[in-house]
Amino acid sequence: MLTKKGKYGLKALAALSHQPHGTLMGVAELAQANAIPKKFLDAILADLRNAGFVRSKKGKLGGYGLARPPAEIMIGHVVRVLDGPLAPIPCASRTRYVPCDDCDVATCQVRHLMLDVRNAVAEVLDKTSLSQMAALGGADMLEQKLPI
Repeated sequence: MLTKKGKYGLKALAALSHQPHGTLMGVAELAQANAIPKKFLDAILADLRNAGFVRSKKGKLGGYGLARPPAEIMIGHVVRVLDGPLAPIPCASRTRYVPCDDCDVATCQVRHLMLDVRNAVAEVLDKTSLSQMAALGGADMLEQKLPI
């Protein structure tokens, strides 16, 4: 499940992707325009900056902008940075696998189902760029734009 941190981070990146190349947007403006608490957004933007998704400049004319073109930023990578593994349970994770104490990983039906869930989520998020996500306008467009 996507946390508020992940959702707010994606909203902020989508807003930044609509800015003209090279321009910066102030954090207060970004927070207000996207209904995100400013203090929380500051922490999210720090994580996004550390991961190389955004760049920042301090001062009166400072703010945040994308560090790469939106077509090169994949949503799956952003979600992993902000929220951790895509798997709903640790034994289905590829990056942070932890075996369960109460089951046999080879025969556990729950694990196998959650592996399918993880793979389906990764299939969509890893093939969707920020530019594709930012272009979505409604549920009817979702089926047309995202790979299934």
